[in-house]
Amino acid sequence: MRFDPELAEIRFGCGLSPRHAPPKGPDEMLTALRAPDRAAQDWPIPGFDGALADARAYSAARRARKAAIGSPLFDVRDKDLKRQRARMRDHQAVWFTQRLLRCITTSNGFRERLTLFWADHFTAQGKIAALRYGATPYVESAIRPNIAARFEDLLIAAVTSPLMLHYLDQHRSTGPNSRRAGRVARRQGRVVGLNENLAREVLELHTLGVGGPYGQQDVRQLAELFTGMIYNIEDGFKFAPGWAEPGAEVVLGQRYDAEITGLAAIKQALRDLARHPATADHLARKLAVHFTRDTPDPALVAHLADRYRATSGDLMQVYASLLEHPAAWETDLGNVKPPFAYLASACRALAMPPAALTKLSRPQMNRFFLRPMQRMGQRWEFSNGPDGWPEADGDWITPQGLAERLRWCMSVPVQLMETLPAPLEALQDALGNRATAQLRFVASAAETEREAVGLILAAPAFQRR
Repeated sequence: MRFDPELAEIRFGCGLSPRHAPPKGPDEMLTALRAPDRAAQDWPIPGFDGALADARAYSAARRARKAAIGSPLFDVRDKDLKRQRARMRDHQAVWFTQRLLRCITTSNGFRERLTLFWADHFTAQGKIAALRYGATPYVESAIRPNIAARFEDLLIAAVTSPLMLHYLDQHRSTGPNSRRAGRVARRQGRVVGLNENLAREVLELHTLGVGGPYGQQDVRQLAELFTGMIYNIEDGFKFAPGWAEPGAEVVLGQRYDAEITGLAAIKQALRDLARHPATADHLARKLAVHFTRDTPDPALVAHLADRYRATSGDLMQVYASLLEHPAAWETDLGNVKPPFAYLASACRALAMPPAALTKLSRPQMNRFFLRPMQRMGQRWEFSNGPDGWPEADGDWITPQGLAERLRWCMSVPVQLMETLPAPLEALQDALGNRATAQLRFVASAAETEREAVGLILAAPAFQRR
């Protein structure tokens, strides 16, 4: 393997930047993951408790408005609710800006890339107004602190997060023979029962993978084991024994009894799934696709899976195996940047001053970033399903998406920056040694710096990593 510092910053980081030297080697990249999280300190985002605080305020305002229907106070309460909605949208815009600034200013792009990868692997979204903007705080609490841990710790943190329980309807799942089911039947005359969504996605998406060695009975048993895991807006996550299905469950031949050990049995089941050989294969392929190309080298996938199994899912060891394999350092850039990564790398290459972003109002952030991203095919925090955003290049290279990328890079940087870099300087900053003679000619022949920068950022070489 021949380490390439610029390729490391492009493929495994957030792109080249004139403000930050590329890493000198894999050891530096890995050591940085264990170092204090400077980007999070510089651009703080609240954990999920912050989202719950918003949710509680929204729910209280909604209840107050409902109680005021038909009274003179209704208009006042209605305005209170609208102000809380606006406050939550403001928070989302600020949190998006902080995520963007972390990618633009970091000297440890590998951390940001891994955070985005695992956040997508464990996709969770708010499906009600009170939790609509909870995804970024969820990532801050459940994903980011665990990217350098064992996969089982990351899995447990994500699966037990209130937002995941909400997104996959686990808070509605009740053991058919639980105390709660009997109580509801007696008092309300209705049946409450099992919801298999979380169990199915844990097996199919989070651990073993589609086509993994499990069947419907395993889904059912895991769903019964998960009963008792609920959340509410006031308290967040909790284990409620009265909701849990009595007795032991058998998942992939292993017996777990939450009736006796409660949440410990659920965590053990998740640890066993994390350590399953099929999980190693599933995650190895996903990592290889994300960091190399849509059809990764089978030897690279096998190397990652072998290291995962040998270390019981020690993610730092898995990352080390990725960075040491020759297939990870193919010189051709194999993957198209998704919209967020594309915009972040463009701002990073231009050394866009943080103040240019922090001063933006919510409408301006929507106009310059969030709406363009949506037109490029990526609606921030709202993918089409629990499997997250697609990795295939064809999903991002569409006529509309490409047209929006060109429009953005021709019009937005000049509006955000007082002075654009000189064309050849911008080309070197953006692509380094991958700046071809043809691109140098195009950049120097452009009539204005705005056009030169736009052509550089629109170049296929810049849109790939």
